[in-house]
Amino acid sequence: MKTLSYTLGLLLLLTVYCAAIPNAVNEIAPGPCCFKFFPGAIPQQEIVFITKTHSRCHKKGFVVSAANGKEICVKQNVRWANIVYNKQLAIRA
Repeated sequence: MKTLSYTLGLLLLLTVYCAAIPNAVNEIAPGPCCFKFFPGAIPQQEIVFITKTHSRCHKKGFVVSAANGKEICVKQNVRWANIVYNKQLAIRA
């Protein structure tokens, strides 16, 4: 009887665990998020790509991929970042 109880309990835990994995991954890593922001400006010729942080991120910003391979976070209200982002959108459209 104990073996049956343990087996059913383990099966229940395994079912809950497997059902929760896809949702947990989405909640943990929804996309790029920023926690610290670069206060300066990055020259346009150094910027390879710029994207907005994911909508689920607590702090809104841009993730700037620089020519040196680094990714730098910049606040979304920074004027130069908005200009570069809008130019990039226009080029892709």
